[in-house]
Amino acid sequence: MATSSKRPPPLQRRDATGHLDAKYAADLRRRSLATTSRNEETAFLDRAKSADSLAEALGEEFLEAATTGEDATLAARDENMPEDEGGPFIVTKGRDEFAQGRDRSNPKGATREPFPKSRADEADQEENG
Repeated sequence: MATSSKRPPPLQRRDATGHLDAKYAADLRRRSLATTSRNEETAFLDRAKSADSLAEALGEEFLEAATTGEDATLAARDENMPEDEGGPFIVTKGRDEFAQGRDRSNPKGATREPFPKSRADEADQEENG
């Protein structure tokens, strides 16, 4: 069984100056027009191509950042969420939280130091007398 040693000539898509061949350019244009949608209201996509919610969220953040010029991730992070309300905090009054009167570690007749002193300061005073 003999095979033909003749190969088809290579496709000529560009001329010597780098311009597209007219027939090839017309074929590309025809193919691109055949796959385009005529719906002018759709900017990018008419529906999500993924059922993954993370991919959808990342895509929405990208589009918002691309169209507004601001980082959508920071704005979404700073939004108030329902779980931000309430929390482990209990609102109370100061009189319920702060002590009344004196405690035993501060007797009534004790002398008050003018400034807090560290142990090193006290040791220096004892040495210098």
